[in-house]
Amino acid sequence: MNWFLIALKKYADFSGRASRSEYWYFVLFYLLIAIGLTVIDGVTGTLDAKSGVGLLSGIFGLAMIVPSISVNVRRLHDINRSGWWLLLIFAVIIGWIVLLVFGAMDSQPGDNRFGTHPKSAT
Repeated sequence: MNWFLIALKKYADFSGRASRSEYWYFVLFYLLIAIGLTVIDGVTGTLDAKSGVGLLSGIFGLAMIVPSISVNVRRLHDINRSGWWLLLIFAVIIGWIVLLVFGAMDSQPGDNRFGTHPKSAT
């Protein structure tokens, strides 16, 4: 949970680098919270069956757009790629696979053009 909160504190920071731990823990807790809110929406009757989005999960999703983009860009910086690679999300299947592989790649050792190595900065 600590990594999720760290990513939220840097919600609009598109510079620097995010380690694999920070990125994947952010994704994990994002999904857990989204699923939990969707269940609550279903129980309370605020879930729209047609779209699959409820009141609480929709608000959470909208609130998390900027932090999600931010942590994705910083993760790409960690492997020495530009944040513009995030636009691959629009190349539906292939783009998602490429970004999944990028998210799983090990950090570039040492400093790169985007900053110091996340493990050495802590």
